[in-house]
Amino acid sequence: MNKPMKIALIIVGILIILGIPIGSYNNLVSLEQNVNTSSSNIDTQLQRRSDLIPNLVNTVKGYATQEKTIFTDIANARSKLAGAANVSDKANADNELSGALSRLLVVVENYPDLKSNQNFKDLSIQLEGTENRIAIARQDYNTAVNNYNTKRRRFPSNIIASLFGFQEKTLYKASEGAKEVPPVDFTK
Repeated sequence: MNKPMKIALIIVGILIILGIPIGSYNNLVSLEQNVNTSSSNIDTQLQRRSDLIPNLVNTVKGYATQEKTIFTDIANARSKLAGAANVSDKANADNELSGALSRLLVVVENYPDLKSNQNFKDLSIQLEGTENRIAIARQDYNTAVNNYNTKRRRFPSNIIASLFGFQEKTLYKASEGAKEVPPVDFTK
């Protein structure tokens, strides 16, 4: 092998060796950004729901003034969701708010005039659409986290991830209490 050929092979080898870490790093950055975007999309949909809830609650309050505990539960859950610091806290607060909303919608069944109120119907439809958007945003987030965490653990990306501090991301999970149907008691 002549000298120019050896030099060319060495240069190609160096480029390949440098290309793998750079490609892995850039891929991890892209996947991490996708996780961040997906998380932000969940926040956007949760905020949309939080913005709809006061209108829905005020509409129901006009008909169901004696259901104060449900209104208080909804307000408390909204506050917890607004103050959630991480994915687990958001999931727990989100589940608590969903449970309170479920109880509110069960209460509505006792007020036939309320169910026929156009404002309530419109808000209910918007809330249902938002709940669907939240479910899709959660799925998209978990897919992004799964792709990121898988890439982060595979060789040679695991070396790059540890060198540059790419941390594992947390999946959006329902809290333990979300598996139970919320109790509704009309005797109070």
